[in-house]
Amino acid sequence: MQDSKSDIATEQKAFESLKPRLVSLWQSLQKDDTYEHTSVIVPSLSVNQVELAKITGAPFYEERLLFALIRLKNPNARVIYVTSQPVHPDIVEYYLDLLPGVPGFHARKRLEMISVYDASSRPLSQKMLERPRFLMRLKKLIGDPERAYLTVYNSTELERKLAVALDIPLNGVDPELLYHGTKSGSRKIFREIKINLPQGTEDLTNEQQIIDALLRLQDERSGIRKAVIKLNDGFAGEGNGVFRYAANEASRQSISASLRQMKWPSGQEQYQSFLAKFTDMGGVVEEMIDADEVRSPSVQMRIYPDGQSALVSTHEQVLGGATGQAYLGCTFPASNDYRLELQRDAEKVGSLLSRAGVVGRFGVDFLACRAQGGPWSTYAIEINLRMCGTTPPFHALEFLTDGHLDPETGLFDAPDGTQKFYVATDNLKSPSYRGLLPEDLLDIASRFGLSFNHATDTGVLFYMMGALSQYGKLGMTCIGNSREEADALFSRTVKTLDERTHRDAEDHGEMQPLIDRQPTME
Repeated sequence: MQDSKSDIATEQKAFESLKPRLVSLWQSLQKDDTYEHTSVIVPSLSVNQVELAKITGAPFYEERLLFALIRLKNPNARVIYVTSQPVHPDIVEYYLDLLPGVPGFHARKRLEMISVYDASSRPLSQKMLERPRFLMRLKKLIGDPERAYLTVYNSTELERKLAVALDIPLNGVDPELLYHGTKSGSRKIFREIKINLPQGTEDLTNEQQIIDALLRLQDERSGIRKAVIKLNDGFAGEGNGVFRYAANEASRQSISASLRQMKWPSGQEQYQSFLAKFTDMGGVVEEMIDADEVRSPSVQMRIYPDGQSALVSTHEQVLGGATGQAYLGCTFPASNDYRLELQRDAEKVGSLLSRAGVVGRFGVDFLACRAQGGPWSTYAIEINLRMCGTTPPFHALEFLTDGHLDPETGLFDAPDGTQKFYVATDNLKSPSYRGLLPEDLLDIASRFGLSFNHATDTGVLFYMMGALSQYGKLGMTCIGNSREEADALFSRTVKTLDERTHRDAEDHGEMQPLIDRQPTME
């Protein structure tokens, strides 16, 4: 049963009344970084569940925010981390043992890991709201609501309802402002602040409008070969269909026929189901930039509760899948060739979103293109008003080194002054990894030196370990004092995992061909 308009209005009013508390709490933490408070972390992936199901091991993406345990460095901070299914205790111990400067037993006393024991393919926030007794117990765990706040992966009406139910403010974007983070809303913002973006059309809702936009794009871009048709609320590239123009294509009939030959990153989508989602949520048509060299950098930003916008990080995203649109991993930082330019553009976006009332983390995706040997051109592609795939690895860097990003250079400085670089993925997959339990991975890591060294602030951090046994998939961040060192560490870690899992299969009479691959993200 859906809420009535009056119920929604009451909820919105209650949600607004909670916002000043977040500002007050933030100001207290700015004055005293040991201020006593409670972080309630709900890593709900409140997105289209059909799209989410295309991502291998999606249920275990709830583990990606475990880096937020960094907050336990404050000896007076408490963290309550909620998941759909229990997190393996060895995984929790792994993170707590890595906390710099804090005894594990002390951090453990201030951490509550709780689960709703529901593995169904629905957002975690929805599962929580369906359990009033669970919410009552959670409120008791929270204690003083004046000293607590809610952190989520992304904000929707579900998270607004949850914040109101728990009587704590949401440290994230108000769902009323989510249009700014759609594909259509992003393009309008880029135009308003006058930063470069691909040619295209937004706010489309049906097939005829898509055809009109594709014909118009062909008129405006002579010789165009490809276009991208994007769902407004697609994510991780899974809502992007790649359209290919046929030679001398100009009629509505030929465009309509080619639409049915579109390709999607996962290879699982069909045109009619995509069109149904497009009609429901709307979307855009834009040119697919064609150049000798194309990269996909991104900038991560944050708007604090007091309205201050700040740079968080830059990355080169590694994309793949059937169309080269799916997020696989990243390297930090983005290239020297254009990093500062992208930071300036992202800061313009942050200023506008701050004036609009947005709070929380967000990312801005770009394309960087050039002809062979020529200068780079950059294009703003979209705004993601949520945590992004690049959020966990940067959290890992903060978690492990206690350093900071220099906004003037976009480089990360450890406390001893050395600069840090990393390669990260949440898509490291192999059939030979299937069946590994978290304790198996940690045993291999311990025996072969695949760990993090606090003396040098370099090494490996694993995450999403819960996905190993069923899916043969995990995440990994490899931190070095140079990009070359990070690359080498990534290669060595993949080689070790491949060799050891191959050896284990051989020892048990379950020999599989050793995977022939370069140490990359798959």
